[in-house]
Amino acid sequence: MKENNEVLIHIYKDCDMSVSVLSKLLKDLKEKDNKIKDSVEDVLKEYQSFKEQAKELLDKDGVKPEKENLVTKIMGNMGVSKEVKEDNSDSSIADMLVKGISMGSIDMEKKLSQYKDCLDEDLKEFVESFLKFQESANDKLKKYL
Repeated sequence: MKENNEVLIHIYKDCDMSVSVLSKLLKDLKEKDNKIKDSVEDVLKEYQSFKEQAKELLDKDGVKPEKENLVTKIMGNMGVSKEVKEDNSDSSIADMLVKGISMGSIDMEKKLSQYKDCLDEDLKEFVESFLKFQESANDKLKKYL
């Protein structure tokens, strides 16, 4: 079903971008004494898991997921590096991540709303669990604001 795959591709790309940005962030924070690092690692692991699950579901339908545009990834990674250089406080990092995750959640909510009548029930559950993860990630990160 085309709509199912479109939603899965959206999740895959969101996760791919998030994995790239969070990995870069952790690399930038490696030598720093930030308390937020463990939470960022936890969020990164969840994004990696959802990315893999989305890829497996797409593979079942014979769809090869496209990764996020390289230029977009580079810009995202540069933005993270710039933010960390300007202010590497836990509060600043949490603010940046909460905003990014929130944007991803809003985009996912739009996709879900757009296709809610067309999606398989299993996929709806997967999308709902992804949205719950994003909400929980934001809650975890908001402690540092």
